[in-house]
Amino acid sequence: MRARARIKRDFKPKDKFLSTRKRFCRFCVDKTKTIDYKEIKTLESFIKERGKIVSVRGSGNCAKHQRRIAEAIKLARFLSLIPYVR
Repeated sequence: MRARARIKRDFKPKDKFLSTRKRFCRFCVDKTKTIDYKEIKTLESFIKERGKIVSVRGSGNCAKHQRRIAEAIKLARFLSLIPYVR
């Protein structure tokens, strides 16, 4: 029992506020009207190494553009422009 108590006292949580900064949606800043499934270079920057779509927290996009990116990636995968798994 003592060991557990000592571990809890020694545990220091990471400070959340040191490394966080406001991320801006790339498409809102550039005022891009459309996200096209044919722009493979743009879409590949939102796909992880294993083929998963990067989350909103990871990409910094707003919800509206993240939905459109996901839709475009899925369509490009279906048309075999982008592989499902690398």
